[in-house]
Amino acid sequence: MTPVTTEHPFPGLEALIPAHARLEHLAAGGTWTEGPVCQDDGSVLWSDIPGNRVLSWHPERGQAVFLHPAHFHNGHTRDASGALYACSHGERAVLKSTDQGQSWQAIATHHEGRRLNSPNDIIVAPDGAVWFTDPPYGLIQPHEGYGGEQEQPGCFVYRLDPSTGEVTAKITDMIRPNGLALSPDARTLYVTDTSRSHDPEGHHHIRAYPLAGDTVGAGRSFAVVDPGLPDGIRVDEYGNVWSSSGGGVQVYAPDGRRLGVVPVPEVIGNLTFSHTEAYLYIAATTSLYRVAVSVKGNAF
Repeated sequence: MTPVTTEHPFPGLEALIPAHARLEHLAAGGTWTEGPVCQDDGSVLWSDIPGNRVLSWHPERGQAVFLHPAHFHNGHTRDASGALYACSHGERAVLKSTDQGQSWQAIATHHEGRRLNSPNDIIVAPDGAVWFTDPPYGLIQPHEGYGGEQEQPGCFVYRLDPSTGEVTAKITDMIRPNGLALSPDARTLYVTDTSRSHDPEGHHHIRAYPLAGDTVGAGRSFAVVDPGLPDGIRVDEYGNVWSSSGGGVQVYAPDGRRLGVVPVPEVIGNLTFSHTEAYLYIAATTSLYRVAVSVKGNAF
């Protein structure tokens, strides 16, 4: 008898995604969705930026509106204590919540006396420092913010010091810094540049910067993402970079080789690994998806 062989659904990702995995569609109804973050109870929060809402999905309770109006939240993350963080286009601020999103406090609003542009994505490093990107999308796209004049001389990647609260521009050589992720050893900071979104000659790549505490070295191009843009990114426990794109989740080895792709029928805004179960959650245009994985996400 000839043995029956089953091809893996995502070639090249056999070590990262189980053979039984399939893309699951969990929720719909968004306009442009972004910034998923997983909670301890198994729920997922994610942003519908033009809808000015934060949505939630729970495996038993289903989909609901978590926050409205949301002042155009974009990216979210958690720290080791479980506190939530959000990037607010509308408030032009980084926000923190210690009560599971019931109330929010602004922790970063200015740099060198000028208002921030519209904070976009955010991570918390092992040392407690908050890193965030600040492109102008909430200023130049009226459906994603309240508008206003850009006061900063550029679009930077900032570090908020956990002890002093000081906001310092650490990366100033990018056009439209967007998504952020750290390597497992916290020695490489990955940042996406989505400047092609408004300029056909702009970038659609991921850059890698050596990191030593609060010191950032010279960056290099890590991967050029096509089709579409590398908006949100995440890193798994082995240092592989999982990136959004126009055609699915693209996965890159630590040396920049593209390993494979998880096709998704909508353009992806951002993604996140669950810390309570073996899933990758994907916010893509109007919908929330997930796929089972065999790896854990980087803790921060």
